[in-house]
Amino acid sequence: MSLEMDETTLQQRFEEVIASENKLDIQEFLNDQNISDVANLIYENADFETQIVAHLSIHRAASVFKILDLSEQKRIIKNLPAFKSAELLNELPADDRVDFLAELPTGTVRELLKTLGNEERKITLELLGYPENSVGRLMTPDYVYVYEYNTVREVLETIRRYGTNTETIDVIYVINQKGELLDDIRIRDFILASPEVKVNELMDDRFIALHVNDDQELANEAFKMNNRVALPVTDAQNILLGIVTIDDVLWVANEEFSEDIQKIGGTEALEEPYLDISIPKLVKKRAGWLVILFLGEMLTATAMQYFQKEIEAATVLALFIPLIMSSGGNSGSQASTLIIQAMALGELTIADWWKVMRRELISGFLLGVILGSIGLLRIFIWQSLHIFDYGIYWQLVGFTIFFSLIGIVLWGSLMGSMLPIILKRLKLDPAASSAPFVATLVDVTGIVIYFSVAYFFLKGILL
Repeated sequence: MSLEMDETTLQQRFEEVIASENKLDIQEFLNDQNISDVANLIYENADFETQIVAHLSIHRAASVFKILDLSEQKRIIKNLPAFKSAELLNELPADDRVDFLAELPTGTVRELLKTLGNEERKITLELLGYPENSVGRLMTPDYVYVYEYNTVREVLETIRRYGTNTETIDVIYVINQKGELLDDIRIRDFILASPEVKVNELMDDRFIALHVNDDQELANEAFKMNNRVALPVTDAQNILLGIVTIDDVLWVANEEFSEDIQKIGGTEALEEPYLDISIPKLVKKRAGWLVILFLGEMLTATAMQYFQKEIEAATVLALFIPLIMSSGGNSGSQASTLIIQAMALGELTIADWWKVMRRELISGFLLGVILGSIGLLRIFIWQSLHIFDYGIYWQLVGFTIFFSLIGIVLWGSLMGSMLPIILKRLKLDPAASSAPFVATLVDVTGIVIYFSVAYFFLKGILL
């Protein structure tokens, strides 16, 4: 039904059933929609978000709840009747429940934990005990496992008995009596095998496992390199603890991407949606970097003060300071962004630093020649057409701009590409070498390069 509705029709139908105040009609309508459609109704009808969730069957309510933004999740849990919120939290998969609780204040988490059943509370506390941003926080204990001595017939019976409550049955995990992971086997291999074949006959001992304390970014890389919908999670003794599914990793990748974009823009990562975060928190997130960048720009002012006499002697040089500074900053920002993205995608590592430097030396030089040529051409045209008079030594001024831009763009490209690699080597976040930071650094050095070149060409003439 919902597939045949566009968003406008869906919204109109929703308004009609809500206006009817007929609980059965509301329940039937909501339960008949796709999960994503119900989520959109919640976003578009904030005044009814709690009512929408309350009228869904508990299984569908949990499916909708786990794909909502954190701000909506918080409001819904806060406004739902106590028994309904408890029912919803108990129905959520363990990994999604932990992901939600991890974003709440300690006092709130303590109260919500009381609403969980004994088994769900135990599992939740275990997962919350793993380090933040670790694979342990992502995994779910709901999976199907078998023993190496089982037959295919027994495996299929196990799947029928326990598969309903697991997140995925695409892969079945083989363990021994100690709980150690021996292999993972796709379900199709069991379906195609003879019922009397034993599991150990299907094992090839080739499997990929995540460590429970691995960083979540490593899980993202593992999924990209292996064609799996789920990967097992083990401890230091190779005991199978749970599995991580591809949907959870996609959420992590999206969060990491958002954080990196914010850091590249020169701000700390926001833990909440922009419109939900308080003004004081927003200011705090932005103020630190702005102060650092401001102090950095003060070095630019210091550099210009150092060359004050040169500026007074050849005021024509001051006309090109914004051009010089912006060109270096822009080339550095470009290089920084490209390298950060390449590192995030696994396209290059710290060991590739020399390859990166070599490429940026060449590309930075060529880009500098292009911009320098444009700057030189501009001076030539303006002087020839009498748009502006650069003085009798306008040719030397033009060559000053030409060679300054080559040096500054080359330097900017080099710094922009090397800073992320250096930070990665120091085990810091490469995204911290944000575009504003690189631009500020290049601004300072750009002034020094500019006036050094000017002194070379114009010494004894204008300087």
